[in-house]
Amino acid sequence: MNKFTTFTKAAVGSLVMALGLSTAAGAQDFDWPRLLVIGTPGTSTGSFASTNGWGPTLQNETGTTVRIVPEDSEPMRYKRLTDREDIAISSVSASEIAVQTEGGGGYAATKPMAQRILWHHNDTPWGFVVAGASDIKTLQDIGKGGVRVTSGIFSPAIVTAVTQALPAFIGLTPEEAQEKITYVPASSYSENCRSVVEGKSDVAYCAPISSVLSEMEGSPGGIRWLEMDPADKEGWNAYLGFRPMTIPSKLSLGVKTAQGVNSMTSNFVYSVPATADVDFAYNMAKWFDQSFDAYKGSHGLATRMSTELFRGYLDSNPIPVHEGTVKYLREIGQWTDADDVWNNAAIENMDNWIAARQAGMKEAMEQGVEINFENQEFLDIVAKHTKGLPVFRSRL
Repeated sequence: MNKFTTFTKAAVGSLVMALGLSTAAGAQDFDWPRLLVIGTPGTSTGSFASTNGWGPTLQNETGTTVRIVPEDSEPMRYKRLTDREDIAISSVSASEIAVQTEGGGGYAATKPMAQRILWHHNDTPWGFVVAGASDIKTLQDIGKGGVRVTSGIFSPAIVTAVTQALPAFIGLTPEEAQEKITYVPASSYSENCRSVVEGKSDVAYCAPISSVLSEMEGSPGGIRWLEMDPADKEGWNAYLGFRPMTIPSKLSLGVKTAQGVNSMTSNFVYSVPATADVDFAYNMAKWFDQSFDAYKGSHGLATRMSTELFRGYLDSNPIPVHEGTVKYLREIGQWTDADDVWNNAAIENMDNWIAARQAGMKEAMEQGVEINFENQEFLDIVAKHTKGLPVFRSRL
């Protein structure tokens, strides 16, 4: 029984939001919380819209009052989930969970707390696109030299993908990449993608679900996507060295030209604190699965919440899955002993990161060093404790 089971009447609202769940003996007599608060990115995002799509169905079927809270600040949503505990579930990218756990960037000074995956939310497909008439037929053709690749300077992630991860995938050293590839700067996402059909560049890194790709697909000559062979383990290992949370995937979402292409996805999940009640996680997982037909039409991204797609994602996922979800997946034959092996390793890795960062913060406090992500002295102390810990990266 968790610490929120007993509470005063005056505190019902806030404490129920913080996983105010009564312990249940099983799925049949589970006592749903009176209020379930789910945090998502801002109101303009698909995460917010799709969660608002299935939320009413959960409310109608279980009687719990579902409240969707848009919180654009990733650090604040993380804090509200793990520390303040005034939201019960968070929609977050798996890559963000990795950064939160490892204390990257602004997370360096946040309270280290473990999370678990509750369910899959959605996947954003990405790939390398060229004009339909381009002489570039494969990614390896880029290595022949004389190729222009668009570098979206508005996004550090895109810059890393095209200037470091892409050359690594095709076996180019940084020096060879500088010699053989000309990087064409783009100041916006639309400019980044359109560059290949406007003749300004040869290759661009884009998401096929973007509206601009539909426009490009209808342009004279159309567009093509370059395959990233899932069997190329050497190439993928090199790519993941720079973009560690990318998932090799056969694309099934977005414009027609991308359908069936071997490329990659960036995945969003629903996460809960590691301490979340097992019965709650179990029954949420069961509901996501058994009520899928009831809510899948509520939003386009809700179709990405199927058990089948979740199961496929788990084959590469490096983030630990909650015990309650594991219990349910095992019951329906979607979790094996082999899954226990990687999940237990993921739990150990997360626990080690949390413990190491906590030790670093403790040492900094004892030495009177300011705990601030911009304080290099503090960062050096934490780095001493986390040295050697493996970063989270997709499993091949």
